[in-house]
Order: sequence, then structure tokens, then C-alpha cells
Amino acid sequence: MNELSRQFINRYQGGFPIEEQPFASVASELGTDSTTIIGMIQELLNDGVLSRFGPLYDASSMGGSLTLAALSVSDDRFDEVTEMVNAMTEVAHNYRREHELNMWFVIATETPEQLQKTIDQIEQAANLPVYNFPKLQTFYLGLWLLLDDSGGVSTQPLPGPLKQGGMIIDELDRKIVQATQDGLPLQTAPYTEIAGSCGCDTETVMQRMRRMLERGVIRRIGAIPNHYRLGLSANGMSVWDVNDEKLLELGARVGRLDFVSHCYERPRHLPLWPYNLFAMVHGHDRDEVSSKVEQITELLGSECKQHDVLFSTHILKKTGLRLVA
Repeated sequence: MNELSRQFINRYQGGFPIEEQPFASVASELGTDSTTIIGMIQELLNDGVLSRFGPLYDASSMGGSLTLAALSVSDDRFDEVTEMVNAMTEVAHNYRREHELNMWFVIATETPEQLQKTIDQIEQAANLPVYNFPKLQTFYLGLWLLLDDSGGVSTQPLPGPLKQGGMIIDELDRKIVQATQDGLPLQTAPYTEIAGSCGCDTETVMQRMRRMLERGVIRRIGAIPNHYRLGLSANGMSVWDVNDEKLLELGARVGRLDFVSHCYERPRHLPLWPYNLFAMVHGHDRDEVSSKVEQITELLGSECKQHDVLFSTHILKKTGLRLVA
């Protein structure tokens, strides 16, 4: 990776400008020109260094619903069920993990009713129970990677507080989401391109996107690095059975750890699933993840009765939110 790419990724995992010529502003800051920046981003996407470039949307902040769900699938049916689950537009991500519950997927829908309908459809098609783990409380959400000049990569907290709020999007907002859910157009005036596809003017698109960013519908706009491609190839979903009376305090402390990218309270499903705190931990290998999990163990102390780490073994699907036309 060259120095320009490294500087761009370190600086623009969020905070990409909403203005008529955003790539020119980025280029000026990094000492180059917009054509070079656009070509570099396309190359990083082609090489898999970036998984996407553009806005990250939060379905729940736009009046929709978002949940983490799991299935227990036998080996002889795993491919069949994977194909069925992945074919659903509402399924944004899907991972195979080492546990009796071995398929974990995120469902994102425009309405709560659609979320339950999707769960029902999966249960009926797979003839298996779906375990639903909606987030009850968010302690932290975000992963910012820092690349050093020797090729190393580390994690750090996102700058600024987690945006709260939300809004009900109207038809024009929805068109803008649809036009950008695959990423921003890699053109010198991307918001003008979006405006053309949405039947409005550039200033309106920028105003709408600024409002969605302020209200948390857009979590951030920028480069989303592929942490697997950059060397953080171990992914452990650590889960913890924490004393309910201490969960608010301890969940916030776990969420502040710089190696935790997601930290939520989620419901237990007894007797199979006694855990109420989820914390995603990334590392270069399993030993590094295990060492970080040990730090969480020490932090929680006697307030945690038991825990587990579900390592991902395969990425089955990773697309993000999709609104159907």
C-alpha cells in the first residue's frame, strides 16, 4: 500500500465531505488531485482493501428494524440453508461461527412488521427455529483502523460520540438511500450524480444527507476497510453472562476498550443461551483475540458468571442495508 492510500484510509473512514466537489477537497488536503483520489479508491475497492466507500446506514434510525439472529444448522444442510438465507434482500450480513448456533446473520428491514415476517419466512423455509437477538442497548458501535507506515494495523475508537436520534424518511430520502446503498458514485461531483437519479437538485441531496448524518440515519460517510484483507483476520464474538444490576456500568466500560468494535446488550435465550452482553473483538490471530478477551474477563470480574467466544470461520454474505425499489 502506498503512502497516499494509507493516509486516505487513516483519515477518511468517516467525515467525507458533503459538498459539490468533495474529492477535490480531499485531494487538496492530501496533496494530490481529484482524479488520482478517485482512481485510488476504485483500485482499493477492486483489490478488496476497501469493502465499500460511501455512507453507512442504520435501519433502526430511519424507522425500520435491525436485529441479529442465529440458526443451528446441521452440516449436511448448511449449504442449502445458507443459499436460502442469503437470497433474502433483508439479510445484510451472514457468518458461520463455531458454536451449536453456527449461522449468525443480521436482518435489516424498513418496518418492524417486515422484520418479524422475514424471521417467520426463514423459520418456515429452513424448518428450524430462529433465535432473535435484537439490541436492547448500545454501548459502542464502530471500528476505525489505523495503518502504520510499516504495514501494521491497529484499532482505535471512532472520533466523536455515537450519534443518537433518528427520523422517519420520506420518499425523496428513500430514493437517496437507494441511490447510495452500494456506495457513493466515484465521480468528481457525486452528489450531482445522485440528484440526477433522484429527480432533484444537488443542494437538496446534500441537505438531505447532512440531515440524515446529523440524526444518525447515516452513521458515517467514507472508506470502510476490509479488516480481513488488512491483516485482522481473527473475528471473535465474545458473549458474557453479566449481573443484570451491573450491566449498564460494565457494558459501557467494555465498549470503551479500543479493540471492541460493537458492544450491545441482547436478550438471553435460556437454557441454550445465558449471555446478555455481546462484544465483538478483532485481532491478527486467535491468540490475540483470546488475549483481548482475557482483558474483558478481568474487567468484568465476579460480576460475570460465564462467557464464550464464537470465532467466525466463513463470511457467508456481507452487503449492508438494501431498500427494495
